[in-house]
Amino acid sequence: MLRRVTVLAGGVGAARFLDGLTQVVPPENITVIGNTGDDVELHGLTICPDLDTVIYMLAGLGDQERGWGLANETFHALESLKRFTNETWFQLGDRDLATHIFRSSLLRCGFPLSEVTARIVRSLDVRSTILPMSDNPVRTWLGTDAGRLDFQTYFVKHHAEPEVRTVDFIGADEAAPGPAVLQAIAEADAVILAPSNPVISIGPILAVPGIRETLRETSAPVLAISPIIGGKAIKGPAAAMLESLGHGASALAVAKLYSDFVDVFILDETDRDLRPEVEQLEMRTVVCPTIMKGLPEKSALARAVLGAANS
Repeated sequence: MLRRVTVLAGGVGAARFLDGLTQVVPPENITVIGNTGDDVELHGLTICPDLDTVIYMLAGLGDQERGWGLANETFHALESLKRFTNETWFQLGDRDLATHIFRSSLLRCGFPLSEVTARIVRSLDVRSTILPMSDNPVRTWLGTDAGRLDFQTYFVKHHAEPEVRTVDFIGADEAAPGPAVLQAIAEADAVILAPSNPVISIGPILAVPGIRETLRETSAPVLAISPIIGGKAIKGPAAAMLESLGHGASALAVAKLYSDFVDVFILDETDRDLRPEVEQLEMRTVVCPTIMKGLPEKSALARAVLGAANS
């Protein structure tokens, strides 16, 4: 059995995969390196959507249907906030607000994001280790046909409708990997890139100096699960974004973005015909069902990925 598994994670797709992974690997053996490029400051609060999506799911508190936020959430505070401002487009649930208030108060006291995240993880009885990619702020900004937008404004306020032409990770060049991030990659028995958007979920993690290099150098097998199936994303703007940025909307395009460090690429059965082209990138290819409808499918995908790592 693999004793140490490290997962590079975005939000919803990663959380669903991790929900299955914890069924086949002891949760305490899993380390998650989370994207913070999507983080946003609203109403005086620092919000970390991808980290929170993963934490809530691993805590058994996440909304399984939506894939994000807390189950059985209410939005009374947000409704009241509308009396004072029109900037209420970001859905902040009442219990979710408690997380953001706690995080923001500690950050203002000078605690690094990694320590704050560890406290949240412990408080919610999550047994896996959750590491922000960096304690330094990195923010994803997009050049679109509606102007220059931060990621959450593009994704939530504008419903991911503007065409994306450029992507910038502001602050990444000066950022340092979070504590234990490089160690989690270097000392893992397997490193897995979750089925997350390769541009704006995995991309910011890879943009932090040292992380991509450590992925190239680790002796562990590095595996990536394609988030694109049959030219489409299960959820989110990944396919449209890959197309508008000139990569093409396909699993092969994702494989090309990872070709310098990934050893094994996981294709859905729909994309079986792409296998020869992916293997020309010097990646071993595994074909299996990757759509995660429920816990059985999540667990089956996790077993397939771990089987590929073991072999």
